[in-house]
Formats: sequence, C-alpha cells, structure tokens
Amino acid sequence: MASGVLEDLREEVICPICLELLKEPLSLDCGHSFCRDCITVNNKKSVMGPEGKSNCPVCRISYQPEKLRPNRHVANIVERLKKVQLSQEVKQKGNLCVHHEEKLLLFCEEDREVICWLCERSQKHRDHQTCPMEEAAQEYQKKLHEALERLKEKQKEAERLEMEVTEEVSAWKNQIQNERQNVQAEFMQLTGVLESEERKEMQKLKDEEGFILSNLADSKNEVVRQTQLVSELISEVEHRLLGSKLEMLQDVNDILKRSETLTLKKPKTFPKDQRRVFRAPDLREILRVFNELTDMRRYW
Repeated sequence: MASGVLEDLREEVICPICLELLKEPLSLDCGHSFCRDCITVNNKKSVMGPEGKSNCPVCRISYQPEKLRPNRHVANIVERLKKVQLSQEVKQKGNLCVHHEEKLLLFCEEDREVICWLCERSQKHRDHQTCPMEEAAQEYQKKLHEALERLKEKQKEAERLEMEVTEEVSAWKNQIQNERQNVQAEFMQLTGVLESEERKEMQKLKDEEGFILSNLADSKNEVVRQTQLVSELISEVEHRLLGSKLEMLQDVNDILKRSETLTLKKPKTFPKDQRRVFRAPDLREILRVFNELTDMRRYW
C-alpha cells in the first residue's frame, strides 16, 4: 500500500516533457510544472505573437516565459522521493548475500550467521545444521527478550547501588559538617593556647572527609559507569528487536554473551561505627594538664 502511494506521488512530480523527475521545477500560471531546461526549450520553440507568449505543452494555455516561478514545494517533494528510493534500494541490497547476491533466507546454527541457499552448499557451511531465517529469528527473539529482562533487572540493581552511594555521600557530608561545628564550638570556649590543637583536629577531619568522599566519589563513578553500560546494552538489544530480522541476528551471540557475563560490582563503603570520633572531654583533659603545667611553671 505504501509503495502504491509513493508511486502515485511520483507521478505527480514527473515532468510532462522528459517524463523524468522534475529538475529545478518551474510552474506556469495554469499550475503545470516542468524542468527548467525542458520549459526553456519549449519557450524557444513556441514563442508566438507580439507579446512573446508561449503555450503550455499540457493544456495549451498561453503564458509569459518571464513570469515562470520556481516551485520549491515540488522540488522538496522530489528530493524526499529520491531519499526514499535510495533507502529502499539500500535495504533491498542489504537482504542479498554479498557472495552470491541471492536472498538471505537461511540461518547457520554452527556459525550463527544468515546465509543464502548457495552458501549452504558451499565448503564453509557444508554439513552444518541450518534452519529458515524466520524460525531462527523467533528463537533468538525470545533469547534477546530474556536477555533484555535480565539487563533491566541489573539496571535496577545498578540504580539502587548508585542511590545508596549518593545517600551515603550526603550522610557523610552532614556528619562531617556537624562534627566540624562541634569542634569549632568547643575550641571557641577554650583559651587561645589551644588554637594549634584546634587546627590539628580540623585538619584531621578535613583529611578524613577528603579521603572518604574521594573514595565514595570513585565508587559513585563506578556505579554510574555500570548503570550507563547496562543502559547502553539495553539500548543495543532494543534497537536489534526493533530492526529487521537480519539486523537482529547479526552478531547476536556476542550481545547475548555480553549481557550474560555482565556483572555489577558492589561499591566500596565505609562503616561509620569504625572511625575515630572527636570528643570534647579529650580536649578538656588536654587543657587541664596544660593549666597544671602552667601553674607549675610559676614556681620554677
């Protein structure tokens, strides 16, 4: 049905003079269109009367050559028809065997490739088990659907891992920020002699934050990469399922193998209960000892 519509449309953009697709179409006042070169020749042959008018080769209505106008709409239709025709030719050629130019109708189970009837009798595929391409397509379509479902499950797992790392990053940032504020509050109540201790504690927290967040950032990048890898593989499988049977079966074993061997790596995490936590009493004890030493110096 689609080919019939295209053929009807093609008839509408055929030059009545050369019977080819219109080239640089020019339209007359009567509505008929012609190739620029064809109507130019007609202008020279049929000029008549003092007004220099010519007759339309189709309906014979007179027109003035200088009033011919380019028909961009028709020109666009012609270009689209050419693209459609080229696409159909390429598609038709893609269904032929590159060795024998016969239709690819069989599937070699051993080599897992689509072949023609001459390939089946060749030395390469002789004694190999073959089946109709339609039958193989049904089988591998089922396998690809199963692979797609497994990949989608892995995608969900990858997204869950990514979310966990994101939440852990946020939790660590909040915890470090809270401890930073606690450290600052404690040191503000102490004497200036402990400023060096404050700087040390703050640096420890900074180093810890940098180390943990850097490692968590690496973990997040890894799960993001895993998620992207799964998504790309899903897109590739979906693309094959939407394409032709020939496209679906080409290198189908490779994509199935990649989907089956894809393993998600669990990201590295840091247990919060296994780290050193700052405690204000430790600092007060330091201050107590320092004050005692200061008092003792008075008697030295």
